[in-house]
Amino acid sequence: MTPPDRDLWNEDLAPTGEAQRTWRWWHFAALWLGMVVCVPAYMLAAGLIEQGMSAGQAVSTVLLGNLIVLVPMLLIGHAGAKHGVPYAVLARASFGVIGARVPAVARAVVACGWYGIQTWIGGGALLTLLGVMLGRKLDGAPLPLLGIGLGQLLSFLAFWGIQLLFVTKGLNAVRRLETWTAPIKLLICALMVWWAMDKAGGLGPIFHQPSAFVDGGPKAGQFWSVFVPALTAMVGFWATLALNIPDFTRFAKQQTDQILGQALGLPVPMGLLALVSVITTSATVIIFGKAVWDPVQLAGDIGGVAVVIGLLIISIDTVSCNIAANLVGPAYDFSALWPKAISYRTGGWITAGIGVLIMPWKLLETTEGYIFVWLVGYGALLGPIAGILIVDYWLLRKTQLVVGDLYERDGAYAYRGGWNPAALIALIVGVAPNLPGFLASAAPHLFGGVGTFWTGLYAYAWFVGLVIAGVVYGGMMRVSGVRRRE
Repeated sequence: MTPPDRDLWNEDLAPTGEAQRTWRWWHFAALWLGMVVCVPAYMLAAGLIEQGMSAGQAVSTVLLGNLIVLVPMLLIGHAGAKHGVPYAVLARASFGVIGARVPAVARAVVACGWYGIQTWIGGGALLTLLGVMLGRKLDGAPLPLLGIGLGQLLSFLAFWGIQLLFVTKGLNAVRRLETWTAPIKLLICALMVWWAMDKAGGLGPIFHQPSAFVDGGPKAGQFWSVFVPALTAMVGFWATLALNIPDFTRFAKQQTDQILGQALGLPVPMGLLALVSVITTSATVIIFGKAVWDPVQLAGDIGGVAVVIGLLIISIDTVSCNIAANLVGPAYDFSALWPKAISYRTGGWITAGIGVLIMPWKLLETTEGYIFVWLVGYGALLGPIAGILIVDYWLLRKTQLVVGDLYERDGAYAYRGGWNPAALIALIVGVAPNLPGFLASAAPHLFGGVGTFWTGLYAYAWFVGLVIAGVVYGGMMRVSGVRRRE
């Protein structure tokens, strides 16, 4: 089928055919394993240790967050497997064929930030690898405006260029790379645990490290004030993929493949990685007297031949994970903005370009900035979109769509000139309550006067946005009547 409106369709956005639906459950499980075992995911639990949690508290927080985000992941992924459309096209059912550009851009910008973060981490691994081989640090003095050394900048740009080589290979190449590298990543995790146990004197001293929140501790009585936003951040970590998961599930051979593959591939490996992370990070407290939450920095401190091999694998892992998690989605999203001119490949180049301009190293300067500003902050934006998509697809349309009309300006999803006011209003209403808290967290020197009610509400940002937007959207659509021909 070739829909008549070329402004809404190209080959990359078209529904997948039977021949394209080849992904089985183990492909999804391997894909998730590849995306989960990455440096930013490792830094989640490590950051919680640095914030004062015990090993058990950190692992439990990460695991609970991932069990929660698995629910919208499966609900939204159902549409991709059933109808064969990507996220940017699915959003047209609720936001309108033109209005869907709003959630597409929102998701794409966040992914660009993640793409930049992963590229920065990969570049750091390359620089640390070269430094270990030469026996000295190569960072260089901080450059004006950028705040990073020349060596750091060059390694960042070098890794950025390496990834561009894979942009043209498509999703099947990513799937094959993730399938083959997954076992190697498990081996590296096992080696990290072995190193931690050997240097710290076994698991006993590691797991007996007390929480900073216990009576007499430096953060006594503050557990819930850290746990709630931390849990929201854990959900927010995969909130991007919870939206654009149809970009992958549209290739599923059967619905059960995406359900089983994701159920096995996300929470279990994430929990195990969190365990690896807290064991290793807790060991650094014993060994170095402080928590080292960045594994690339830790590798540079350790040194040795094994570290060189580990850094090489981190670099390979970052390429595969970054393309799968942070390039596929925005490439489709940018393509949906102007299908006639922007292909999937061009969308990937746009993503890579914005990933440089966003200066990702600024987002990773502190655990507070990484977890409580970046993760919780964009969760406040993406949670409402997830709520609207779920309510529209499951409660209003009962999973039925007129796929052809998703590519037509005057079809069932035209609404008012291609825009659905109900979705836009619901999005604004869902984001608004979290805005004061975000400003207070991101710029406390300017918005320090924001009340405790708003900062407390911001701790639940993703949940608040999802529920409010979903309720408002469902109510408005019920009152106005859903225009549907399913």
